[in-house]
Amino acid sequence: MFKNPGKRWRVKAEFGLFTFPVLLCIAVAFYIPFAMTIRYSLTKWNGISKNPVFVGLDNFKQILMGDANFASSAWFTIKYALLYIVIVNVLAILLALVLDMKLKTTPWLRAAFFIPYILSLVIVGFIWKFIFMQGFNSLGESTGWSVFALSWLGTPGLAFISILAVSIWQSIGFYLVIYIAGLQSVPDDLKEAATVDGAGAFRKFFSITLPLLAPSITISVFMALTNSIKVFDVILSLTGGGPGGTTYSIAYDIYRDTFQNNLYGYGTAKALILFLAVLVVTILQLAFFKRREVEA
Repeated sequence: MFKNPGKRWRVKAEFGLFTFPVLLCIAVAFYIPFAMTIRYSLTKWNGISKNPVFVGLDNFKQILMGDANFASSAWFTIKYALLYIVIVNVLAILLALVLDMKLKTTPWLRAAFFIPYILSLVIVGFIWKFIFMQGFNSLGESTGWSVFALSWLGTPGLAFISILAVSIWQSIGFYLVIYIAGLQSVPDDLKEAATVDGAGAFRKFFSITLPLLAPSITISVFMALTNSIKVFDVILSLTGGGPGGTTYSIAYDIYRDTFQNNLYGYGTAKALILFLAVLVVTILQLAFFKRREVEA
């Protein structure tokens, strides 16, 4: 490409000069902490002492074979992730279909659904904690409806529903934007041709709109999966893992072991297991949706 060797080396030097700071930042922000995570996961350490005790794979053996809290938190996370992914995407698609119509209130409704996403989940959790504990009691006294008198945060099943509902309420605006963008990219001539052929609204949706929403569905499911597996903020502020530890997610269990019980090495091993689980699920999901899009 370059006839002059000196010019070629100068171009390489300039390339290295501009890329080295970026690579250094990536190494400092990701690779070095990841290597330290692997190191500490093989130790027994309280996060304070200067001499962590090397224990090999003992942490991983205890987590996978004898940790009841990790097993229950993993089951909670799986249930939460499956329900969250399905419900938030179905609701977002339905709302996107409504808000894609030419209505006078459409801009206001879009803003109303998106505003909660701007708020931190910690703040949202505290707001809804007040609503569940104080607001519902007031509504129950004024209306007499027994549903408001239920212990929404003090009963395991209702606490799970509360966490799921608050998470969906806070994040649905994000997925709504993705699906609205996908609907607006569907060609109008295809819809008009289907109407001329006598296709109804349901037939047009399942035969035209839904297949063309495949890229949007891929992005939304991917984001919903990664966010739901890492759920932590809303649990911390809404239930604190209660009642009786029944709303521990994997991320919350890691936080509890690491920062409350001072089991830094043990918690780091759990974090590494969570990372590997997210990595495997993400790779499988991307491969599945990529194959589906190619077939479509």
